[in-house]
Amino acid sequence: MGVSRFRFSPQIESRSMSNRSPIKRFFSLFPWQGTLGPAVLGALLMWAALPPLDLGWLGWFAPIPWLLLIRRTRLPETHPYRRLWLVGFCFWMVAFHFLRLPHPATSIGWVALSAYQGFYLPIFIGLLRVGVHRYRLSAVWLAPTVWTGLELARGHLLTGVTMGNLGHTQYRWLELIQVSDLFGAYVVSFIVMFVAAALAQLLPCEGKRGSIRPAFAAVALMAVVLVYGYARIGPEPPAIWRETASTPGVRVALVQGSIDSQLKSDPSKVAEIHAHYRGLTDQACASFENIDLIVWPETMYRGPLIECGKLTTVPPEWNGSLEALCEGWEKVRRQSREPIFEMARRWKTRWLLGVDTMRVADGGPFFYNSAVLVEPERIASERYDKMHRVLFGEYVPFADWFPWLAKFTPLPISLTAGAGAIAYEIDGVRFAPNICYESVLPHVIRRQLLGLRAEGQEPDVLVNLTNDGWFWGSSELDMHLICGIFRAVEFHKPFLVAANTGFSAWIDADGRCRARGPRREPGFLLATVGPDPRGSLYLLIGDTFAGICLLATLVLALVAVRPRYRLWRKRKRRDRRKAQSVAP
Repeated sequence: MGVSRFRFSPQIESRSMSNRSPIKRFFSLFPWQGTLGPAVLGALLMWAALPPLDLGWLGWFAPIPWLLLIRRTRLPETHPYRRLWLVGFCFWMVAFHFLRLPHPATSIGWVALSAYQGFYLPIFIGLLRVGVHRYRLSAVWLAPTVWTGLELARGHLLTGVTMGNLGHTQYRWLELIQVSDLFGAYVVSFIVMFVAAALAQLLPCEGKRGSIRPAFAAVALMAVVLVYGYARIGPEPPAIWRETASTPGVRVALVQGSIDSQLKSDPSKVAEIHAHYRGLTDQACASFENIDLIVWPETMYRGPLIECGKLTTVPPEWNGSLEALCEGWEKVRRQSREPIFEMARRWKTRWLLGVDTMRVADGGPFFYNSAVLVEPERIASERYDKMHRVLFGEYVPFADWFPWLAKFTPLPISLTAGAGAIAYEIDGVRFAPNICYESVLPHVIRRQLLGLRAEGQEPDVLVNLTNDGWFWGSSELDMHLICGIFRAVEFHKPFLVAANTGFSAWIDADGRCRARGPRREPGFLLATVGPDPRGSLYLLIGDTFAGICLLATLVLALVAVRPRYRLWRKRKRRDRRKAQSVAP
């Protein structure tokens, strides 16, 4: 009977599994004694906390499986860090799947970026294991420090990316994210990881009981942060600028078309795109009265804007004189402006548009991704040219010295970086445009604001012109909008977004999304904005807090590598002596 019962035990186990709850059956699928199971579970929770599922509350629990790996005495399998890199690589492949959509060639960048970012998970766990087990440091404080430092590094290396940061999972909790105006969005990641580390300490690990003491520190930290947040914004949407500003606010119409973009430009579609956006703008002007400013997204005016710089030499292919060449380009410059003026006269108001600019000068031509303010009869003398270009999306490194490199990419041209930020004043309110992924990087926006402040032109409102039509309505739209929410809170300035295919948005100075356009559908919305008198410590000190975390991470990395370096030197000397002893 004993043998019979033993043989049918798999069926008994199967019946017992079927009686379990779905959650227990889900957790039973992971090999918890190894490295892979907890790593995969943490990655799944982190992915679910981000768009498209957008279950932000899971962000507080996603790091816990990784933190339990840190508490273990040893990681059991051979090459556990290779497994962790594989999990990190797969996570970013899924989270950033939209990078494959613009063009088949961008799939190479998708894989390469995911492979690079996959290293951050094993580095995080490896450094924490060194700090916790070798130097007896507290994981509750060390985990958020290392995580924040690595996020800062990820935001700068290889031109930087902050989409998918841990703190971004909490963008809806306005009272929590107000602390960003002190130390930036990175401090929200610090807080979430601190709480997750405290929760991980409550759980038993390898027969050791959990500890409740870190939970008290987490509760105290959350209390301080939330009290600050409530004091900063109050229970109702603020109207501070209405009470203090000399203007009742500027009425801005944000126009959102729905044109899927391709890397290869199709000149036959220029008229179709212009008709699409012109019709939407006509509807906006008919729906809203007294519009002070119309905003079009990045490069949605498809005609090139020609600028003429200084010409002192004649190219070999030109048969005429230098004077004739200059006169010819001046005529082309005027012709490039006429269609713009014709549209501006149609709406009888100011128009901020995204346009491709070609500047003809010695050593050129030079190409820019620009934002231009247009009035019915003139274009503002100052033009904003995008300062932070996207690697392999807007330029190819070293292509100026090796032009043949551009042949390996689908880019028709490489763009030139702009020289500085611009602020346009409209009815007493200053607007500073930024373009596309510049809103993803807080240090880029901060550098622009500091430059304008030094000139006495600090803006009151930030305006992002972007074309997200490359991504076909994917979760990239959500992640990009989340970055805009944090930029509004960090600098306490209203943040407007005009985005092709979405999401156009009016975000107030507290990160509250007052209006938002549809996903991959045409539309328009009206925003009424003005100055906010509240200051921002983050604008003054920047990423000092995250920088301290990164410095501590680098110190920990150095002390972690040094013993292995000594061991490697000893092995080299031993092998050298052994080779000398056997030599004839």
